Amino acid sequence: MAVVLAVGESFHLKFGKDRIVYAGMPSDKVFSIVQRKREFVPYAAWGYAWNLFFPREQTELVIDGVRLTVESVSPQEIRLGVM
Repeated sequence: MAVVLAVGESFHLKFGKDRIVYAGMPSDKVFSIVQRKREFVPYAAWGYAWNLFFPREQTELVIDGVRLTVESVSPQEIRLGVM
């Protein structure tokens, strides 16, 4: 399955797994993906997130145990294959 994310768009990796958000390219050699985790407790929901930085040449990623293939990346969007 292929997923295309523009900057700020999110994708739920799989049931029981985290969400990711494409955060763009802070430089011409690095792209960033935000990993969002959400926790549920009685009467409240809260979450936290962190930025993951990858070299532009990297084509294989594993986020929250899910294997992703980077098909293309630009400052505006990223195309991922989800395994």
